[in-house]
Amino acid sequence: MTRTYAIRTFGCQMNEHDSERLAGLLEAEGLIAATDPNAADVVVLNTCCIRENADNKLYGTLGHLKSLKAARPGMQIAVGGCLAQKDQAIIQERAPHVDVVFGTHNVGEAGRLLQRAALEGPVMEILEESDAFPSALPVRRDVSHAAWVTIQIGCDNSCAFCIVPAVRGREISRPFDEVVDEVASLAAAGVTEVTLLGQNVNSYGRDLTRRRPLFAELLRHVGAVDGIRRVRFTSPHPKDLRPETITAMAATPTACEHLHYPLQSGSDRVLAAMHRGYTGARYLEKLAGARAGVGDLAVTTDIIVGFPGETDADFDATLEVAAAAEYDSAYTFVYSPRTGTEAAAWTDRYVPADDVTRRFDLLKVVVERSALAKHEARVGRVEDVLVEGPSKKDPSMTSGRTRQNKLVHFAGQVATGSYADVLVTGAAPHFLRGELVEVTAGPRHRTRIPVSAS
Repeated sequence: MTRTYAIRTFGCQMNEHDSERLAGLLEAEGLIAATDPNAADVVVLNTCCIRENADNKLYGTLGHLKSLKAARPGMQIAVGGCLAQKDQAIIQERAPHVDVVFGTHNVGEAGRLLQRAALEGPVMEILEESDAFPSALPVRRDVSHAAWVTIQIGCDNSCAFCIVPAVRGREISRPFDEVVDEVASLAAAGVTEVTLLGQNVNSYGRDLTRRRPLFAELLRHVGAVDGIRRVRFTSPHPKDLRPETITAMAATPTACEHLHYPLQSGSDRVLAAMHRGYTGARYLEKLAGARAGVGDLAVTTDIIVGFPGETDADFDATLEVAAAAEYDSAYTFVYSPRTGTEAAAWTDRYVPADDVTRRFDLLKVVVERSALAKHEARVGRVEDVLVEGPSKKDPSMTSGRTRQNKLVHFAGQVATGSYADVLVTGAAPHFLRGELVEVTAGPRHRTRIPVSAS
C-alpha cells in the first residue's frame, strides 16, 4: 500500500514555504498526503523557535504522537526546522521515539534520512550552513493562485532578542535571474500573486554585488512578469528601508500597497539595547516617506512588550510611536527569552509579569483603535479582492484579501483564485465586511486532468 504523510508547521511564512518543499520531496518519494493526520505513516513537524511556547507546542505534539506510534510501530516521526537546528540532540533526549531530526540547512535530505532511519534507527543530521535554497526543491502547494518565493536565506543582523541568525545562518541572496525565472514559471502555471520572502528583504543582493542592495530592481522585474497581478514582500528592516524601494513600489502597478514595518519598541533606549539601528523619530520619518511615496499604503508592524529593562517610561514611548504610526494592524508579542540570544542572559532585567500584562493590554487598545479607524475609512469603497475561498467560520460567506492585505468577508460563493470587486459595507479591527459587486477575473490556475493511455 502507498505510504501516507502529514506535515505540521509551526511559525512563520519561511517555515510554511519549507513545508511546501518537504511535501514535494515526500511526494517525489511516492508518499501521498494523509486524509487523517493521526493515521499518517510519516509525520513531519516543521518547528519554530522564536518564542518559548513553540517548545511547549512541539513537545505537547510529540507526546500525542508517542501514543500513536506505540499503536503503530511502523509509523515514522521527523522533527525539522528552527527548533531542531537550535536544540539538536535535546529533542532526541526528550523524545526518543522521534526517528529523524534535521535542521534548516538540510530540508532537502528529509526523504533520505527517513529511509536511513527505517534501516538504522533514529538519525540526527544538522548542518551548520548551506548555500542551497528551498526553492530548488520539489514543491506541493495547497494554494494554486498564490505562492511564496524565497529570495534570501539567513540574516546578518544581531538583534539582542532574535534567534534567527543562529538557526538560519548568514545572509545569502539567491541569484537575481533565478528568482525572476521561478516567478515566470509560477505565472505560467496560473499563479497570480507572489510573496517575496527573506529575513531582511531590503538587503537582498548586497552580497551579490558587494556594493548595493538589488531589492528595488528585483521588485520591478518580478512585478513585470506576464500573468502576475500582485507582488508582496516580507519583511523589511526599518534601518535598511531605502527610498528606491518605495519608488519601486509606487512605479510597479503589481506591487501591493502594503508595508510590513516592524517597530519592536518605540523607546530609543530599548531600541539601542535591542541593536535595532534606528530611533523612534527615524522610524516615523521613514514611515512618513513611505506613505508620501505610495498612495493608500497600509502599514502593519511587530511590537515586543516587556523586553528586559523596559520601564514604564520606555513603554510610554512605544505607545506614543504606535499612536503616531496609525497602524492598520499589529502583531504584538510578550518578550520571550531564547537561549543563545544576548537578551536571554539579562535575567536581572526581566520585567515582572503583572507589568507586562498591563502594558500588553494598553498597547492592544492603541493598536485596535487605529486599525478600526483605518478600516472604517474604507467603508463605501469598492475594493479589488483576491478570493481565498469560503470563510472558515461561515462557509456561506466568501473570504478574500485586498491589495492592502485586508481580510474581507462577503456573501455568496466565488471560485478560489478569482478577483472580484467588493463594496465595503462594514468594519471591525481585524477584518472588513462587504457586498459582491462583480467577479472581474476567474482563476488562472490549471486543473490537472488524468490522462489514460489508449
